[in-house]
Formats: sequence, C-alpha cells, structure tokens
Amino acid sequence: MREKLIGKMKETFGDDDKRINHALAVLALAEEIREAEGGDPLTVQAAAILHDIGIQEAFRKYGSTAGHHQEVEGPPIAEAIMASLAIDGATMKHVSDIVGSHHSGNKIDTPEFRCIWDADWIVNLGAMYNDWPTEKKLHIIEKTFRTETGKRLARARYGK
Repeated sequence: MREKLIGKMKETFGDDDKRINHALAVLALAEEIREAEGGDPLTVQAAAILHDIGIQEAFRKYGSTAGHHQEVEGPPIAEAIMASLAIDGATMKHVSDIVGSHHSGNKIDTPEFRCIWDADWIVNLGAMYNDWPTEKKLHIIEKTFRTETGKRLARARYGK
C-alpha cells in the first residue's frame, strides 16, 4: 500500500519534485518516529505521504500555499486517493483528520498525528528555517515537538 500511495501522490504532484521530495522526507522520518513511539503503520504512511496533497489546489484557488488553505483543500484529495486504493473508512477518516490539521495541530492529538507533526517540523526546520540560530531552533524543538523521538532526531540534526 505504501508504494501505491507514493505513486498516487506523485501523479497528483506531477513534475513538482520539491513537493514529492518533501513528502518522501516526511515519510521516512514519520516511519522512524512511529517505530519508537507507536501508532498504526498504514495511518502514519498515508498521512505522511498525503499531508501536503492539497498544496497545489490551495495555490490554484487562493494564490497561496498557506497552511490553513492546505488544511481545507487537502482532505478531499487525500480521501479520493485513499478511496481509489480501497483503504478502510476508519483509516481514511483518521488520515483525513491529520491532513486537515497538520499545520494548526489543534484539532487532533493521536500517536499517528504526533509522528507526522514532528516529522514535518524536522523537514521544515531545515528547509525554511535553516539560517536561524541554533538556539532558536532548539527552542522551537522543545516547545513545539510532540514526541521524545522527534525531539531527539531534531536535536541531532539541528542542535550542533
């Protein structure tokens, strides 16, 4: 199922290698965090692969890739992809809830969500905040991250 989800994500993103690579980086970290923290493997894989799936539609509709637009546009696209792969309804709902909260983080708090939250933050700290001082990054890690494994991985990557 993992590879089928990746294939559907790549079809949706087309030649947008930046988005594809971001999703794959989040997937790798989310799987590593899930191994230590627990959670349903399929839910974590699907949510990691599909977490930004609404970004292109958000830009098309609003001229913005802002997180709140992604949280609106992503769930219907993610649900359509999962339905096409016959993923069960409970998993679809959970993944959709994660996709619909992955920037705000205020509507859901499950082990699977925490894996995605931390993995996405780890990738984004390097992509968007790389020029920030180490102390500021460490402060974000301590205050924002939701798993001990995510904090440990982020500290190892950005705490030097």
